[in-house]
Amino acid sequence: MDFKRYFGKIKNKNEKSKQRPETVDKTQDNITQEQESEITKQVDVNVKKTLNFVDDKKDPHEYIRRYLMESKYKDWFNRNYPNHTIYDAVGLSMSDYLSMKRELFPESETINKEESDRKEKPVVANFKPTTTHETKTSFDDFIDERILVSHNAFGDKEMKIKILEVSDEIAPLAGKFGDRVKINKIIVTIKHLQTQEIEEGEFDIEAIEYELTEKRHYTSTNRWVPIGDIKNGYLANTRHTSLISDAAALDYLTF
Repeated sequence: MDFKRYFGKIKNKNEKSKQRPETVDKTQDNITQEQESEITKQVDVNVKKTLNFVDDKKDPHEYIRRYLMESKYKDWFNRNYPNHTIYDAVGLSMSDYLSMKRELFPESETINKEESDRKEKPVVANFKPTTTHETKTSFDDFIDERILVSHNAFGDKEMKIKILEVSDEIAPLAGKFGDRVKINKIIVTIKHLQTQEIEEGEFDIEAIEYELTEKRHYTSTNRWVPIGDIKNGYLANTRHTSLISDAAALDYLTF
């Protein structure tokens, strides 16, 4: 019997048996690493980002309260973060901002009485859902991108308007016209469909409105916008023309 050949076969078997669990361990490690990265990505998507000055241990509503009550704090924020709103910076929504403003600066009793008189009795309806499966995005969070984009008369340009700053003024006749905000600054993004070129610029429409009034004694801009026409910080396309009319009249914008 050839002992060298026999011992060689036994040695090869032992080496193969040692290599198999290592490969299994490596595949298991890769699977766990992929699962951990997927979980981390899901967590990062669900967490709303805030700016550096925000303390996670503090109530974010306190930052909005200081912004509305303290003029120095408001000037500091607008000077250091001109491309952000106070509610986005602390991880809140525009509805939270308006709720805090109504709490700090309540409207007159006549307007509140008018709102109470206009309230209708709730209608009870027994609606049943047509589907029972779970959806990734709720209906309230869903936004159709087409309602945020407007086109020019020739159909070769698209425009989107992002809101940068809103006024602290309280909307008059809230019972008649609903909750509205007065917009001061915006960012306009225009896309040329033929060349795919993108233009973007910031506009202080409050200052433009004053300039047009001084030069021509007339302005057509309506800076009061209903809350329902603002989606994720962007303005619905039905309000684009009325908001940029003064900028177009002074040739600051061509669309």
